[in-house]
Amino acid sequence: MYNSDKRIPMPTIGEQAPAFKATTTQGEISFPEDYKGKWVIFFSHPADFTPVCTTEFMTFASMADEFKALGAELIGLSVDSLYAHIAWLRKIQELEWKGMKNVEVKFPLIEDIRMEVAKQYGMIQPGQSNQQAVRAVFIIDPESKIRLILYYPLSTGRNFDEIKRALIALKKADAENIATPADWRPGEDVIVPTAGSCGTAKERMDNQNDEQYCLDWFMCFRKEKK
Repeated sequence: MYNSDKRIPMPTIGEQAPAFKATTTQGEISFPEDYKGKWVIFFSHPADFTPVCTTEFMTFASMADEFKALGAELIGLSVDSLYAHIAWLRKIQELEWKGMKNVEVKFPLIEDIRMEVAKQYGMIQPGQSNQQAVRAVFIIDPESKIRLILYYPLSTGRNFDEIKRALIALKKADAENIATPADWRPGEDVIVPTAGSCGTAKERMDNQNDEQYCLDWFMCFRKEKK
């Protein structure tokens, strides 16, 4: 049980995602067990029937197939009841915003009235609210490790292009042993690992080619095919 006098340490990047069982709009889930082998975007919102959250859910639902194509599943959470969730998601289907209409939210939305899951993930931040979750985003990899964390205040809607961009960058880094530079977009050049020795560094500087170039010994890029 959660002790209100003692804060649970917030999970950090590289740690195993805290496990939980929950009731959702898509039935019971056991996390991360039910999602092993998949990337997961687990996010919280402050409250149902609020304007910023509504625009975010319309956007998440409209992009769900894009995330699924990248091998990622969506899971939402707020501290509202299951009945509030269901009523709100039905209302969302009646709305139109930025060309999005008849939006059906098919991913699970967790009921967390007792805030147990939200507190496990540091989603309840007293400086913002004791009764609502902040806008948190966790990207969790197929091994159930937390790979990225974003927190937004109640007043600021999330950047969904950034969430998708970050997921693509994480997957590419894992698959190709590279890093991505500032403002990287898919198709742009990537950074190759830093040399482990002076000899290797010199070799990298001396052996630049059509595929790889260096700005200095510690900063080399690989050209991406356009």
